Amino acid sequence: MRTIGLIGGMSWESSAEYYRIVNEGVRDRVGPTASASCLLWSFNFAEIEALQHRGDWDALTARMTQAARALEAGGADVLLICTNTMHRMVDAVQAAVSIPLLHIADPTAERISAAGLRTIGLLGTAFTMEQDFYKGRLATRHGLEVIVPDERDRATVHRIIYDELVAGQVRPESRAAFRDVIARLVERGAGGVILGCTEIMLLVGDADSAVPVFDTTALHAAAAVDWALRAD
Repeated sequence: MRTIGLIGGMSWESSAEYYRIVNEGVRDRVGPTASASCLLWSFNFAEIEALQHRGDWDALTARMTQAARALEAGGADVLLICTNTMHRMVDAVQAAVSIPLLHIADPTAERISAAGLRTIGLLGTAFTMEQDFYKGRLATRHGLEVIVPDERDRATVHRIIYDELVAGQVRPESRAAFRDVIARLVERGAGGVILGCTEIMLLVGDADSAVPVFDTTALHAAAAVDWALRAD
């Protein structure tokens, strides 16, 4: 079994889900006492959040590459960045290490394509919804047409993520707000919706949408299990 390196703590709420999913995946496929060989680097998200909202992406890149190198030195065979937003610096992180990095958008896009969908809604932080590092990969590498919420809905989604979900707060009124945002994406032609922030799966799922939802946390973690257990 290969060792999975998790760059987490962004927030720890979703990193805990990664840890659960990779261990359950290994147990289900290997045996009842089996668990994943993995290493976790967990950031203090308060520091990461402050740098994000200051726009200091250079400092964030330095921290992410430091974590990647430490996990490689510790014995990781593959890396996962356990957050969608911080894939903004994925190229720099990959360049800093010699082991592969599994991009969170790729298993998500593969599942969307396998479902026969092309037009997809995207929920996430404002950084993920508004910048091109994520939408561009979905479009260029996977041929998807990506729809994001309007400005007001983007602000609502971003606020709920940072004010509530990263603090472990799951509120019924916020679930209702997300349902309304999803419904408006569907009205605009989205055949499915990407939960493009790793905390969103704590709040909404298939039951909250008229179209399929694609949970990046679960899909990314499952891809790591596949990689860790593959025979070659």
